[in-house]
Amino acid sequence: QVRLVESGGGLVQAGESLTLSCTASGRTFGGSAMGWFRQAPGKEREFVAGIIWTGYYQSSLKDRFTISRDNAKNTVYLQMTSLKPEDTATYYCAASGAIGARTDPHDYDYWGQGTQVTVSS
Repeated sequence: QVRLVESGGGLVQAGESLTLSCTASGRTFGGSAMGWFRQAPGKEREFVAGIIWTGYYQSSLKDRFTISRDNAKNTVYLQMTSLKPEDTATYYCAASGAIGARTDPHDYDYWGQGTQVTVSS
């Protein structure tokens, strides 16, 4: 059974940084896209960043967010800097069994339970 478990969420003040982690178990995803999405209350789930061998980002976030992965640990990270109140959301890790960069949540097959990030002003 495939599981994705996120960690690292929390409450921070605007301007601070936070790093999220997501560890997969049950299979390895080396060579497949892993990504981060977020969903704020009342809004649709949106793509944040993804990575196969290199990262790709929602254009408005690429200057503040960095995605990385450690295939040996089957773990993907999302480093978030200069956080803003509008970054407040539940952040989800996802893994795709398909080949190629993916930004559509429907292209991801496995999802974590989410971790809450709250940025106070």
